[in-house]
Amino acid sequence: MPVVFDHIMSKTCATLMTAVAAVTFALAMPVAAQEESEITPEAESAPVGQRYVPTIWVDPDGCEHWVMDDGAEGYMSPHVTPDGKPVCRPGLLCGLMPTDQFFATDKYQVTAAGRQRLQDWFREAIPGNRYFVIAGHTDSRASDEYNIRLSQRRANTVAQVARSVGARIEDVRAYGERSPRVPNTSAANMAQNRRVEIYCVR
Repeated sequence: MPVVFDHIMSKTCATLMTAVAAVTFALAMPVAAQEESEITPEAESAPVGQRYVPTIWVDPDGCEHWVMDDGAEGYMSPHVTPDGKPVCRPGLLCGLMPTDQFFATDKYQVTAAGRQRLQDWFREAIPGNRYFVIAGHTDSRASDEYNIRLSQRRANTVAQVARSVGARIEDVRAYGERSPRVPNTSAANMAQNRRVEIYCVR
C-alpha cells in the first residue's frame, strides 16, 4: 500500500510568536543537519523536564526558530511583513505514513519493503521541494516519555531513508501522543494516531 498523500495546508505562521530575536550566542547544529550512521539516544529530543541546549528548529510552516536553554523561543528569520508578522515558506503536509505499515509494534527499524517505498516516494518528491520536515506521532498507550522516544526514533529512521536518496531534511520532530489526529477512544482511532508526517517546504 503506497504512502498516503494528505494535501493539507498547515497552520499559518501568523498564529505563532511575532518577536524577531537577535541571537547573540553560538548556536548548536540542528539535529536534522547531523548525519548519523545509526539512531542513538543522543539523536532524540531532550526528555521532558530537562533543559534544551541552544539549537535551531523549523516548524511545519517553514518558520525557523531558535531555542535557548531556558526554553524561550523566537524567530530566526529577519523577514517580516509590514505589520511585523514573520514571513515563512509555504509548507504542506504532503506525506502521511501509517506506522503500522512500516514498523513492527514498539520498533523503529523500518522493513525492507517499507524502506523501498519511502525511497521511491522521496525521489519523486525531491524535485518540487526545497526541503522536508519529519514529525513522529504515537497513540496514547504507554507513558508520555516512552512515546516521545518512540516517535523520535521512528521519525529519525524516516529521515535517514530520505537522506539516503538525497532529500534535504531540515528538521525532525517528536510529538509522541501530544498531537493526535483523532481522540484515542478506539483501536481504529489509535491506529490513525500512530503515524509519521512528512511536510514538504517549497
